[in-house]
Amino acid sequence: MSLRSIVRELKEMRDGIGSTSKRGAESKHRLSRTKSHVAPDVLATPFEPIQQGQWANLPSELLLDIIQRVEESETSWPARAVVVFCASVCKSWRSITREIVKTPEQCGRITFPISLKQPGPRDSPIQCFIRRNKETSTYLLYFGLVPSENDSNKLLLAAKRIRRATGTGFVISLAADDFSRASNKYVGKLRSNFLGTKFTVYDSQAPHDSAIQSNCQSSRRFHSKQVSPRVPACSYLVSTVSYELNVLCTRGPRRMHCVMNSIPVSAIQEGGNAPTPTSFPQIFDEPFSPSPALKEKAQVTDLNSASLSEPPVLSQGSTEQLALKNKAPRWHEQLQCWCLNFKGRVSVASVKNFQLVAAVDPSHNISAEEQEKVILQFGKIGKDIFTMDYCYPLSTFQAFAICLSSFDTKPACE
Repeated sequence: MSLRSIVRELKEMRDGIGSTSKRGAESKHRLSRTKSHVAPDVLATPFEPIQQGQWANLPSELLLDIIQRVEESETSWPARAVVVFCASVCKSWRSITREIVKTPEQCGRITFPISLKQPGPRDSPIQCFIRRNKETSTYLLYFGLVPSENDSNKLLLAAKRIRRATGTGFVISLAADDFSRASNKYVGKLRSNFLGTKFTVYDSQAPHDSAIQSNCQSSRRFHSKQVSPRVPACSYLVSTVSYELNVLCTRGPRRMHCVMNSIPVSAIQEGGNAPTPTSFPQIFDEPFSPSPALKEKAQVTDLNSASLSEPPVLSQGSTEQLALKNKAPRWHEQLQCWCLNFKGRVSVASVKNFQLVAAVDPSHNISAEEQEKVILQFGKIGKDIFTMDYCYPLSTFQAFAICLSSFDTKPACE
């Protein structure tokens, strides 16, 4: 049975249910007019409101089969949006859809917004591209190989550069027109030092069970636009990006080093797993109750004055943080330039181009193949168009934040 026929049957069922409910409402109205003088006490108790619509009455077996067919047929965007539409029908549809849809690590697909915080696939990378707008200082991350002529590109994340006297910052959001930290579209931020050689990536939520140290601000900083004033604004340090100073002014590309504060080095070992959040904080359904640590804290430190070198704290059981380094390019005698094998994904030479691999100690017993595996690559393909390919254990948000650090000017590193 095709998807079109399934939708047609669902429409017929909806019309049948709608007509039945309409007839029932008319009969109740006639009964109330003829027997309006009868008012038993049992009818005085109000009925509980129905939380779900008529689509929730579908048999679970039929609903499971429908969503499974939709999941298998719609594999790429923009058709992938049909899976999201199924999850937004009602609570029963949402629960079944979340059971069927796998994480990007398992299926290699990006479906829900939480997929942007989950690690990418282990085998093949997820390929995206970044469109830069110098006039508005915005950077838009899209899902896909290259930009298409129509507007069918899937927007994943958006960032806006903010210049300060002490350094440069980037605010990352789910929407291209809303970069307020008071909005529920806010995802995280990237901050640099004065020289632009060190960057710190902050996430709006903890990667896993508040595993790393966070800096929280009082919600009084936010105006009435904030969705839930009871929830304080927290920023969790998840990564630091450092660029080596080129003191001797030697020829060569930038040398960068990334420390993934939220990912242990055991994640890339055999049988290891990276932190995988399953949902965003439930700020709409659950009241906020501050933790004992926040209750004891009388004064809250502002993130603007937080030190970039503040050491994060991993959860118990995590011994060491994963470190990434840029892959050393080779000098091409004929082209007279430094070259890397981007496998056709980069076509324009730029100082911003890089590839990141794991920087591990030999004592961790990690294979040479795993050490040479490119976890993140970024490069230029046209004017203000860049490609970004990432895989496990990085997430879309983490990879995008690292790539944003390459856009900042670094005269001391080149």
